Amino acid sequence: MKESELASKITLVANVLMQADGLIITAGAGFGVDSGLPDFRGNDGFWNAYPALAKSKLDFTQMANPLAFSSFPERAWGFYGHRLNLYRQTKPHDGFQILKRIGEKLKNKYQIFTSNVDGHFQVAGFESERIVECHGSINHTQCSVPCNQNIVSADELVVVTDDINCLAISKLPECSFCGKVSRPNILMFGDFNWLSHRTDKQYLNMEKYLSMMQSPVIIECGAGLSVPTVRYFSESQQGTLVRINPRESQISLPKSAKIKQTISISNGALIALKQLEEELEDRSYFSL
Repeated sequence: MKESELASKITLVANVLMQADGLIITAGAGFGVDSGLPDFRGNDGFWNAYPALAKSKLDFTQMANPLAFSSFPERAWGFYGHRLNLYRQTKPHDGFQILKRIGEKLKNKYQIFTSNVDGHFQVAGFESERIVECHGSINHTQCSVPCNQNIVSADELVVVTDDINCLAISKLPECSFCGKVSRPNILMFGDFNWLSHRTDKQYLNMEKYLSMMQSPVIIECGAGLSVPTVRYFSESQQGTLVRINPRESQISLPKSAKIKQTISISNGALIALKQLEEELEDRSYFSL
């Protein structure tokens, strides 16, 4: 997007934020790219990040699959252990703090809906009870069977991985009840064993916060069409929808949509959010 066009779109976003009573932040996998996280878009992107899986012709849907923990748990935890370690080592980019600053100035603050499992919104200091992780979290584990309904914090979990061969080389996480291998509490492909009650509670909290917002702005970052959960959620809300994504930024709403205005920005989230912050600073938004 040309600089002049971006500036014009940012002005529109600032205008609606000045009148808003709440901010709904929605984020897909693309939002993490500005933090340096790999882009799994397509097999090429996935295999560039995991060359050992490329050799075996294993794609993301085969690895993000509960069957992987029964057929080859060392490889499954090689994949998820690497991701866990990567997310822990990666600092959330400045866009998180910009959104937090914007939301905290509004009457009803913010609500977050994300398909990302990295926990970076919590790391960035957002209130946990205002976050919905619709696909679960890598920072929690559950029994892979499952033999019980327990969802366990992974804060103390250490998984040592051989990243060249995508294998876990430390002792595999185990269920404390049955001794079977544990797995991340993440909704995977073809997953009938995911324990959802942690996320269900997040949805209940969200209903409370969204019901307070009469004129919110939805800022969606990095949500593509390959897994459209975040896009569908954004489009189901009321208010103004701002979609920020370098690809697939188009907005096509059903006739039943409650969205009043749409603003499409074909840029990476960090670039757009930094410019939005500057615009709002010029308007003394943060000192109002």
